[in-house]
Amino acid sequence: MVEVLVGIPTFRRPKGLARLLEGLAKLETEAHVSILVVDNDSVGQAGNALCEKLRKANYRWPLQAIIVAERGIAQARNALVERALANSQAEFIAMLDDDEWPDSNWLNAFLRVLQQTSADAVHGAVVRRFEADPGAWASRCPVIAPLRGRTGPIEMIHSTSNIILSRDRLERTKRPWFDPMFALTGGEDKEFFTRMRLSGARFAWADDAIVFAEVPASRSKLTWVLKRSYRVGNSDMRVLLKYERSARILAFEAAKIVGVALLSPLQLVMQATSPGARTAVLCRLWRAAGKIAAVCGSHFNEYETVHGS
Repeated sequence: MVEVLVGIPTFRRPKGLARLLEGLAKLETEAHVSILVVDNDSVGQAGNALCEKLRKANYRWPLQAIIVAERGIAQARNALVERALANSQAEFIAMLDDDEWPDSNWLNAFLRVLQQTSADAVHGAVVRRFEADPGAWASRCPVIAPLRGRTGPIEMIHSTSNIILSRDRLERTKRPWFDPMFALTGGEDKEFFTRMRLSGARFAWADDAIVFAEVPASRSKLTWVLKRSYRVGNSDMRVLLKYERSARILAFEAAKIVGVALLSPLQLVMQATSPGARTAVLCRLWRAAGKIAAVCGSHFNEYETVHGS
């Protein structure tokens, strides 16, 4: 029987965590599942308290919780992997965010693609569930649109929002797995998978491994979408500058940024009657601005603010 550990970093979202754990309890799978919650709030410890309550109520799966005092998503993920490798024999380690919850077939879909592709890491689909409908303007901006793809091998994974990894690859990856320099900015996942790709890791997509992600009203606003686009550009450029030494690729990236800056005003005029297309242009522009800021040494600590509960 396949053993899978599901790791969940959490920070002050007890309602979201409860919904996620409820969803995991409803999984339709014959795999042996265990769950590890990493509570990054050493003061309130709401995630730890919830896990203790569920254990007493005979929760379906073995459920552990640990507290990581040092604030930061990279620190929480590193503690998650460290504990998983030390205290579990799981062949695979999955990661979900505490504002997500899985479809009942989620794990089986992941395991099928792992078997078919022999990938070291597989990403699944993310379907948004909006607390407040953002309207047509949000339809084409990647940071708020659904994450879907074609099942099978892919060249790169960009996030840990819905992921499963092989134990073997994690054991062979240099520590720290997630760079603490990205603790509050985000982008620690892009840096991690970039390093894995450079070491020869194989990636795949599982579009039937679906999780649903809550989008609170505070994230359904254009101001937040543009800030997220800026942050993604900022952290992506930091990763590029960390690993890329090719003058050709750096020149190509610079040309893309200049192209976005020059063409965006004209595109905004041309797309004046299409809210979705207009927002897509703005997202590209803000992303380019984030890249420029990274080149200048500026970082944006997006995760200082918590959205949702």
